[in-house]
Amino acid sequence: MRILMTTDTVGGVWSFTKELAGELLSDGCPVALVSVGRAPNETQQSWGAEQGVRWGPNFRFEALEAPLEWMTDNKRAFSAAAPEISRIAAAFEAEMLLSSQYCFGALACEIPRIVVAHSDVLSWAEACRPQGLEDSAWLATYIALVSEGLVCADAVVAPTHWMLHALGRNFPLPHARRVIPNGRNLPQLDHGVPRKMQAVTAGRVWDEAKNLRMLQDVDAPMPMLIVGETEFESAQLLLCGGEARLLGPLHENALFDLFRESAIYICTSRYEPFGLAPLEAALCGCAVLANDIASMHEVWGDAALYFSGPESLSDWLRRLSDHGGLLGEAQTRATTRAREFTASRMAKAYSELFGSIHREVRQEAAVKRHVA
Repeated sequence: MRILMTTDTVGGVWSFTKELAGELLSDGCPVALVSVGRAPNETQQSWGAEQGVRWGPNFRFEALEAPLEWMTDNKRAFSAAAPEISRIAAAFEAEMLLSSQYCFGALACEIPRIVVAHSDVLSWAEACRPQGLEDSAWLATYIALVSEGLVCADAVVAPTHWMLHALGRNFPLPHARRVIPNGRNLPQLDHGVPRKMQAVTAGRVWDEAKNLRMLQDVDAPMPMLIVGETEFESAQLLLCGGEARLLGPLHENALFDLFRESAIYICTSRYEPFGLAPLEAALCGCAVLANDIASMHEVWGDAALYFSGPESLSDWLRRLSDHGGLLGEAQTRATTRAREFTASRMAKAYSELFGSIHREVRQEAAVKRHVA
């Protein structure tokens, strides 16, 4: 089946797309990939070029100048991209659209449309802004874009049951709904570098959902390192005191090297629909210390250790620092759990969904023709 995928270049959505596209291509499914939002960086452009060389006409990558639904200029999120996506779908002879943006569920095309719920602003606000979001033209536009995309889509996919339920509290959902956990494959490298007694966290650190300011109040017996961009649009992370150190953004390979030489990954998030960074860290051998929220329990079960604030996190860090056996056990449990979330398992579930939705749409079309 020929798949048209949309993505964005900020955070975990890009990693998800890369992993899934690679698996689908390896399974013989041609993929056309379209990015919206911030322009691809040099590394992302190089990856797209490499796939083009490897897969030839079975892969194409285009970047469109259109904002994402949650960006400041969201009035153009659909209109600036929809005509080009329709053009690419026709030229590529796509048979299925898998969109990481809700609004493209409303694309006027003849192929089935599936949207992936990586997160959404309203459930984000429930966790991060309990006082609610201020009414604005931006918020009204966002709600309209997401609602229309979901109503028109043939199916919605979320990486956790928690995320699917959170989305359904605020938006109408299509009849077909699936939970497909994210998957990640990392090379199993052994550089012979001794693991340091240090804790690391990574991601969109400017996003208040990451809750990184709490690290200012943590009494840590070891270095705490923060990796990622500190600013995006009007959002930024400013740390005032404390022991955590900002490293800024790192190339993916450098980040994985840091994970492999670190003992612990800290997931401070108050809102985390799945969490690719802790998965990557666990695949690199880190123990996972996670904020005590429902989505983390769904993903990690008893393979993570949970904290409920700075004092609780400080206590866990001291215990793991003082007891090598406890730390080793936590690392083993996290890595074992992480290895269940493979890219191949994710791709298989998506492929099965593609086939199911494609059959349903064809049957519905046949019934309509018969009635007519």
